[in-house]
Amino acid sequence: MDYQFQAGTIPLLVSMPHVGTDIPDEIAATMTAAATDRQDTDWHLARLYGFLQEMGASTISARWSRYAIDLNRPPENTNLYPGQDTTGLCPVDTFHREPLYLDGQVPNQAEVERRLQLYWQPYHARLRAELDRLLAIHGRVALWDAHSIASKVPRFFEGKLPDLNFGTADGTTCAPGLAHAVVSRALVQDRYSVAVNGRFKGGHITRFYGRPDIGVHAIQLEMCQSVYMDEEAPYGYRPDRAVHVQGLLREMTQAAADWVTA
Repeated sequence: MDYQFQAGTIPLLVSMPHVGTDIPDEIAATMTAAATDRQDTDWHLARLYGFLQEMGASTISARWSRYAIDLNRPPENTNLYPGQDTTGLCPVDTFHREPLYLDGQVPNQAEVERRLQLYWQPYHARLRAELDRLLAIHGRVALWDAHSIASKVPRFFEGKLPDLNFGTADGTTCAPGLAHAVVSRALVQDRYSVAVNGRFKGGHITRFYGRPDIGVHAIQLEMCQSVYMDEEAPYGYRPDRAVHVQGLLREMTQAAADWVTA
């Protein structure tokens, strides 16, 4: 299976497109040692969001590493942040600019198309089908795109990121009411710093599927990994840290679900 999927009963779908660590053998054979570390994975998110099944939310999470193909990039590989550095549909280097491919092995367009069909399309087909199912039942649905990243990545931003980075493509992917319901929960606490539509405005999934005009309200959360895990290899989960943010995540995802059912 190309993803893990659980159908829920409430109008909330949580997507985790960057948790995958598997790399198909034929791709791995073309890659450098830098790829084996999978350092740019959104580590442990399924564990961190482990309360979602109890809530009744639907979940979909990736099997394949973003190093094979990035499920949160558009299939035409356009830059979601024009003028800014970013990695592409089939990344050729890590966030720290380490080459991912051996000399002469960078995927050509035919190989990119092959990966789109084999590894990208199945995830998006299931995501689309689940949104449509929930819409048919509930009339509205919240799509929560869950991400995490090292708190310091000089390639993309200066200094340390805010702990919680919400993205709605400058207010276009969900109704203001849903964004307020979610973000207001984050703003009333003082443990974590918060940004809205800052460096991270939402990737392809948030921007493509977020259609408030038809009842799909999408929001992305890019979270600093320092709030719940060790940022150095072997990237261990830190329950002592995670316990604090888990309660907030549950409040915010529940707020999104409550808003679309109100």
